[in-house]
Amino acid sequence: MKQKRARTAATRFKVGDHVTWNSEAGHVSGTIVAVHTKDFRYKGYVHHASADDPQYEIRSDKTDHIAAHKGGVLHRQPSASMRRAGRGTNRKKR
Repeated sequence: MKQKRARTAATRFKVGDHVTWNSEAGHVSGTIVAVHTKDFRYKGYVHHASADDPQYEIRSDKTDHIAAHKGGVLHRQPSASMRRAGRGTNRKKR
């Protein structure tokens, strides 16, 4: 008998966090511009959100398009200052 995996809480994000997610067009990156903790209407659809499972509005870095996603599909990116300093990368030091 298979055991079900316990679902873990998604990472919490805040306005200004830089994130990436996988879309139909490939990986996209952007900045969180709003956090919703109640159901909200966006582009003609009701998006379900709660304090325990918020949804985030993210502005794409390349197109300025706004997308709404739950935290489970988002991955935090290092800040620009960390990238410039060489921290936050997976490169091996030689």
